[in-house]
Amino acid sequence: MNRKTLVLPAVLGLLTPVLAACGGSSSGGNSGDAIVVGTTDRFTASSDVPAPVDPAYAYDVGTWNILRQTVQTLMVQSRGDGEPEPEAAESCGFTDTGNERYACKLRKDLKFANGDPVTAADVKFSIDRARAIKADSGVFALLSTVDTVETQGDSEVIFHLKNADATFPYKLSTPVAGILNPKDYEKNKLRDGFAIDGSGPYTMQAEVKNNEMVKATFTKNPNYKGLLTPKNDKVVLEPFKDAAGMGTALEKGDIDVMSRQMSPDQIRKLQSNTGGSINLVEMPGLEIRYLAFNTNATSVKDKAVRQAMAQVVNRGQLVSEVYGTQAEPLYSLVPATITGHSNSFFNKYGDPSVAKARALLAKANITTPVKLTLHYTTDHYGSATAQEFAVLKKQLDDSGLFDVTVQGHPWEQFSPAERKGSYDVFGMGWFPDFPDADNYLAPFLDKDNFLNSPYYNSDISEKLIPQSRREADRLTASKSLTEIQDIVADDVPVLPLWQGKQYVATRDNITGSEYAMNSSSTLQLWELGRGVGG
Repeated sequence: MNRKTLVLPAVLGLLTPVLAACGGSSSGGNSGDAIVVGTTDRFTASSDVPAPVDPAYAYDVGTWNILRQTVQTLMVQSRGDGEPEPEAAESCGFTDTGNERYACKLRKDLKFANGDPVTAADVKFSIDRARAIKADSGVFALLSTVDTVETQGDSEVIFHLKNADATFPYKLSTPVAGILNPKDYEKNKLRDGFAIDGSGPYTMQAEVKNNEMVKATFTKNPNYKGLLTPKNDKVVLEPFKDAAGMGTALEKGDIDVMSRQMSPDQIRKLQSNTGGSINLVEMPGLEIRYLAFNTNATSVKDKAVRQAMAQVVNRGQLVSEVYGTQAEPLYSLVPATITGHSNSFFNKYGDPSVAKARALLAKANITTPVKLTLHYTTDHYGSATAQEFAVLKKQLDDSGLFDVTVQGHPWEQFSPAERKGSYDVFGMGWFPDFPDADNYLAPFLDKDNFLNSPYYNSDISEKLIPQSRREADRLTASKSLTEIQDIVADDVPVLPLWQGKQYVATRDNITGSEYAMNSSSTLQLWELGRGVGG
C-alpha cells in the first residue's frame, strides 16, 4: 500500500491527525465481527481500590475510557475537542449573566440500557452521590462549584453554583457527572467490582480473573439516544501486560487497533515502515508528565531543594534521549497549545545550570548531596518510563548536588501509596478531563486536589482560580492563569517535564482511526468501523 496522509482542519483545537500506512501481515482480527482494541491499561480491583469503575471513584484515563462508552453525561465533546455539546440533554446553558445558574433539559424518551426511563431525579441523584461519597481519588472536586441541584418535573435540571464557573459545561461532560440508575448504585456507597449500568452508546460485559478485568466487551445499546452515532455493533477491549505483546497481537491480526500506551521504539518503527497493512495515526496530544512532591516530606520540604531540581533538570536532553520527536519539553503545567499557557519555569530558571542550583541550596543552608528517592509506576505510562527516570537520576547525580535512588512500582501499588503520601518525590502523567487551562491547574493546586498534596497557596485557591473561572472568554482569563503558573514555578509543588503526542495503530480495514482517540487520550470506540483492507 502506498503511503497516505489525512489531515483534518485545525479549527478551535480540533485534532489534526496524520495517517500513514505501515508494514504488517494480512488484515483482520479474530473475534468475528467485533473490533478488537488493545491497551496496556490494567484494570484491577483491590482492598485499596475495590470500585475501580464506579463514576464516583474512577479518575484515570483507563477507567474513564471504560465509562465514556457506557455512562451517559448531559454534555459531551463529540470528538474530544471544541466546545461541549448536549448529549443526554436536549439543551443546556447558563441562565444568568454571572455564570452561576446552569439549566439543562433532557432529551425525550431517554432510557437506561435496561429500559428504565432516565429522569431529572436520576441526574440529581448521580451528582449528589459523587459529591457525598467524596472518594479519595479526588474526582468529586470536579463538582466542587456545585451548591445545590434542583429538578423541575422529570426533564429539567438546574445547577446552582457557589460561584461563577465558565468551565462547568466541560465538567458535565466528564464521567463523574455520568447519569446512574438508583436501582443499580447505592446513594452513599461505591459499587465494588467491574459492573457498569448506564444509558451510554454501549453496554459492557467484563471478563474478570483474580480481581483483574482481562477483557471488556462493549455491545451497542439499542436504547441509546444521544449525540453520538456508533459505527459498529460490538468492540472488545483487551488489556496487555506490555506494549511489545500488544504490538505482536496487532501484527498477527489478533487485534485490530493498538491504542495507548505504545512504546517510542514501536512508534519509530511504524513511522519508518511506510508500506503494508497497518496504519499509524499521529495526532496532537494534551498529555503531560511531571514530578510531584510531598511538600511536607523532610527531604523536599524546603522549597530550595525543589527549586534546585528545577534548575538542574534538562528537559531537552530528557525528551531527545527517550522520546525523540514524540514529545516536547514543557515549562508549565499548562501545555503550550492551551489558551493561557505561560513558559513560567523557563522564565524563572532559564537553561539548566548547576552553578545556580548550588547557589540556591547554599543560600538555604542545605547540605549536599541531597538524598532523594524518585518513585515511578512501571506499568501505567508505558515502558519508556524506566528509561526516563534513569535519565533524570543521571542528570541530578551528575550535578553533584543530589544522590538519587529510583524505585518502580506497579500501578495497583503506586496509586494508593501516592495518595497516602508514602512518596516524597514521584512521577505522574496527566490526561486532561477537558481541554482548558483550569483543568491543568485546579486539580493539582485547589483544595481536595487529586494528588492529596499538602501544598496550599491561598492566593491560588481563594483568589486566582475563582477569578479565572468567571471569564467565559478564556483569553481574558490569561492574566489570572499566568499568575498561577508563576507562583507554581517559584514554589515548585510540581515540576513539569514534557508534553506528548498521541498515536493509534490500526489494521487497514478499520475505518475512523483518525478519531479513535482524542487529544486527551479518550478512546472513542463509537468512531470505529470495519471496511475493506488493501
